[in-house]
Amino acid sequence: MVRPRLCRRIRFNPNITYFKPQGVPMRFLEIIELTTEEAEALRLRNMKDLEQEEAAKKMNTSQSTFQRILSSAYKKITEAIIEGKAIKIIK
Repeated sequence: MVRPRLCRRIRFNPNITYFKPQGVPMRFLEIIELTTEEAEALRLRNMKDLEQEEAAKKMNTSQSTFQRILSSAYKKITEAIIEGKAIKIIK
């Protein structure tokens, strides 16, 4: 049986939920889905310049889980940029 997912603390609500390459219609793009917890991890680490331990506490998660969330977000964003895909932030 799968362990239930813990509630993570997200302190912002993105107003913009889609990013795409300029000049390419959405119907021609693959979409990469970025969760709000991945977006929050990116925000805390890169915009707020928090260390991993402090950012994990703010998200109410362990340091290792925060690192996994952050790694997943980096991988998705890198794929979208390199391969020219759209990014959708899902709630």
